[in-house]
Amino acid sequence: MKTLLGKKIGMTQIFTENGEVVPVTVIEAGPQVVTQIKTVENDGYDAVQVGFGETKPHRVNQPMTGHFKKAGVELKKNLAEFIADEGDTYEVGQVITVADFEEGKYLDVTGTSKGKGTQGNIKRNGHHRGPMGHGSKHKRLAGALAAASYPGRVFKGNKAPGRMGRDTVTVQNVQLVKVIADRNLLLVKGAVPGGKGGLLKVQYAVKGQKH
Repeated sequence: MKTLLGKKIGMTQIFTENGEVVPVTVIEAGPQVVTQIKTVENDGYDAVQVGFGETKPHRVNQPMTGHFKKAGVELKKNLAEFIADEGDTYEVGQVITVADFEEGKYLDVTGTSKGKGTQGNIKRNGHHRGPMGHGSKHKRLAGALAAASYPGRVFKGNKAPGRMGRDTVTVQNVQLVKVIADRNLLLVKGAVPGGKGGLLKVQYAVKGQKH
């Protein structure tokens, strides 16, 4: 499955030939370099490992420095693996760019959602408020969780206040509107997870979905 690592630049809008406004997210994707070819014989599974993003030598530990040196590539900030499509061949040191993606195709974009910190039950789970009249002591509280005297305990997985956001989220079937190869940019329709500068994984939509 063809995959690119990228960085979220932000959102803007473009106009189609018919004059329609299309909101798009700009992703700086690649170029990425193949750092390792994993095989069943050596690693127990088949995969292609790629590196993306520049980094400074003091930010890379000794084992990873040796890994990049063995592959003969520059140090990379991020590594990821993907399974190659049948018939596709890759070599260590090969550079993959946005030119390998076609406009009009549909993509799955994976990123880390924005962290919201600790939030209450209303914002986190969409619960209703309590009575808002004077004297009410139950305006935004979570309410009873223990289900009375029996069973007298809170079940696992119960919706309650807690940490919100900073989860791995995949948005499926977003359309690739435009490819700007000379600037390594992908323009995809709509919003994708995360904030500006966040790491994204972009790949063609999985089998059985839109193409």
